[in-house]
Amino acid sequence: MVLKSHGVTMADVGTRAGVTARTVSNVLSGSPSVRPETRDRVLRAVDELGYRMNTSARSLKTGRVGTIALAIPDLGIDYFADLARRIMAEAERHDWSVVIQQTGARRETEIAILSGARREHADGLIFQPHALGPGDEKYLLGNDRLVILGDRIFNGPVDHVSMANVEAAQLATQFLIDRGRTRIAAIGTNPQVSTVSAASLRLEGYERALRGVGLEVAPERIVVAEEWKLRDGAAAMTHLLSLDERPDAVFCFNDTLALGALHAIQMQGLRVPDDVAVVGFDNVPAAQYSFPPLTTIEPGTDQLAKHAVDLLAARVAGRNDPPREIVTDCSLVVRRSA
Repeated sequence: MVLKSHGVTMADVGTRAGVTARTVSNVLSGSPSVRPETRDRVLRAVDELGYRMNTSARSLKTGRVGTIALAIPDLGIDYFADLARRIMAEAERHDWSVVIQQTGARRETEIAILSGARREHADGLIFQPHALGPGDEKYLLGNDRLVILGDRIFNGPVDHVSMANVEAAQLATQFLIDRGRTRIAAIGTNPQVSTVSAASLRLEGYERALRGVGLEVAPERIVVAEEWKLRDGAAAMTHLLSLDERPDAVFCFNDTLALGALHAIQMQGLRVPDDVAVVGFDNVPAAQYSFPPLTTIEPGTDQLAKHAVDLLAARVAGRNDPPREIVTDCSLVVRRSA
């Protein structure tokens, strides 16, 4: 039996594996120059000896801890789970691991994370706020290693990556109009959140498309969903189907709402898209496996993840030019629901 010790050094690992400490370092830093058989011996020795890298010493030497923090509202929402997965994949390219913190869309938690009171020791932070809004720029001060995701709710001095929410929502709604739909509903608005939010911007795009062709923006067809979850989409769609003049199409502000809406429509014995066409937003992995497969907006999540990590890496490396503002590309993924 091998007793694991916290006093194990990189040299000890090298001795066990029959290599130098430098080779051990190359393996642990992910260097591609190490032969696969050597890498296997080193990793086996690391496991047998219980070696743990001294991240404090590494930070002093390199200026990096090797970890970044990602703060998002809720991993239970498919989009944020997908976004986290993509950011983790991008972070690997920079030899970073990712610590995920869920804010629960709570203002006090978001402020605590920005202030550092709830932030793990990390090289930087990628942060998608929900409860904060205009006037909260003061919480960004001193956060030079910070990238904000999502909608422009700040005018603060940090890098920011966002989606083309208005244009994408307009594209989705126009697609339904072009398919001959005239009673198009919307699910996902939320007057309780910031005036500049995904909900408000997607509502703006929806209304812009309707007005552009002279269709009525009917308040009864615009349904609030305080949480963008399956139950909210199903409840909103059930309400819409109870109207005297039910909609012939619905644009949902995210795919999770859309999947809930699909369920509600089919539970009432209606057909999609014959009776009601459905379009979502986010193109999460589950969208292509729904029944029928969901037509949705691809908002450029891969681009968003790559830009966010690359911007943070540049700040960690010392870039001090003015903050950058990046908007990802969007497109419509047409499937059988519309």
